[in-house]
Formats: sequence, C-alpha cells, structure tokens
Amino acid sequence: MSLTAAPRLVDPRTGEGTEYVRALDRGLAVIRAFDREHPRRTLAEVARAVGLAPATARRLLHTLQSLDYVVTDGQTWSLRPRVLELGQAYLATTTVWDVVRERLTRLAADVEETASAGVLEGSDVLYTVRVPYRRIMSMNVEVGTRIPAYASSMGRVLLAGLPTAELDDVLAGVELAPITPQTLTSVDQLRAVVDDVRESGVCVLEQELEAGVQCVAAPVHDRDGGVLAAVTVSSHTTRVTPEELRGRLLPAVLQAAADITEDLRHRG
Repeated sequence: MSLTAAPRLVDPRTGEGTEYVRALDRGLAVIRAFDREHPRRTLAEVARAVGLAPATARRLLHTLQSLDYVVTDGQTWSLRPRVLELGQAYLATTTVWDVVRERLTRLAADVEETASAGVLEGSDVLYTVRVPYRRIMSMNVEVGTRIPAYASSMGRVLLAGLPTAELDDVLAGVELAPITPQTLTSVDQLRAVVDDVRESGVCVLEQELEAGVQCVAAPVHDRDGGVLAAVTVSSHTTRVTPEELRGRLLPAVLQAAADITEDLRHRG
C-alpha cells in the first residue's frame, strides 16, 4: 500500500499554505457555534453562524451526532456532555498550576495589573503563580516567595478557609509586626477581618503589606468546597482608586477564581 503526503491547503485565517483538514476545521466551528447565549440552534442558524451551506452544516451535525457530541429534537440542535472531553483532554495533560497560570494571564491582560496565586504554608503565603503586568512592589516577588499571611489579601482568604481550631493555632504562633503604618497588629482585629472574608468570599487589602500597594483576592475551591488556593490582583494607589479597585478589579478576580475552580473540577 502506498502512502501519499497530505495535500497542502491554504488556511483561510492566514492565507498561508499548511497541512490541515478543512472538514475538521468546520466541524470544530460547528461546536463553537453553541454558547451561553445560543445553547440551542436550528440547522439554518448553525449554517449562518459558521458561514456554511445548509447541506454542509447538516452533514457535519449528523457526523457529530453519531459521535455523541450533539443531539437534536428534530427542530433544534444542542451540545452533549461528551464535548467536555475535549477540554478535559487538555486539562489532563497539564498541571494544576498550568491551568491557574492560563487564567491569571488572561486576568492580568484584562485588568492591566499583576495577577498571582498562592497557597498557605504555615503562617505564610507561598507564591505558586505570578503573572506580572507592571512592577509595582519594591520587594522581589516571584514563584516560591513567601509573605506573611496576616498582612496579605491572599493570606487572609486562605486563613478564612481554615477550620477554627487551625486558625487559632496559626494566630497563636505568629507575631503581628507592623509592616506598614496600616498593618493590623491586633489578633482580635485580624480575626474579625478574617471572619468578614469568610462571609464575603473576598478580601480587599490597602497598603498593609507595602505602602502604595492595594490588592484584592478571592478563593479557589476544591471539589469538596474547601479553599485550595487564593488568587489576587495587585495595583498601585496612584493608578487605581479604591472605588475602581472594588468596582472593576474585584469582579474580575472573583470571576477568575470561579473559572479556575470550574476548570479544576472538570480536571478532576
């Protein structure tokens, strides 16, 4: 049996010659035609959304149906749960922090500020991912850096995720030194703030870790609802007002944390 080289076709997006399968391109486009705003589509709607002739769209839909990626009630089409396998294949071949880094890269680009993730190690936050946008902190912060949990937004989110007994142990063994004039140094005050964070699911920190630096953080949850990690965005008071921090950055961080939680849930 003789084998022939795959034909070199022209990628419609770049105009450059490349070995690709047009039918596969179109099939994936049909899957992408369904989204939150369009969970169900008729054949004609799919054809228009993808820019295909109805006959071509019909063949692609029936092929995807035979593979259990779509289903029809005779009038409209919708996706089947098996589509999740496409994303799970990617998630299964990446580490947890690769997944987090991808989300934080998008977050940093969207809000034009530095985004980070960390976990609790004793009474410290250990940075596990950092996506810098602008250098705003004089301290050298990179993956592996430790900072005191009591004076950081991520730290307070992680402390809020601890059972009461574990939180008591952490607070009993840490000295609340005044890093800046704004740093909380009272255990009772810190405990009250942690309780507020536990209730609200978010922490806003203003100039307690470094003068001029403000942060907002949110938790990433595991499959059982426990706090697995925290994500944060840092900004400088000369660029972002407290109102903008809460009105623009906070919702973006909450969404990123929710997206990461969902990614990891699918990843298993």
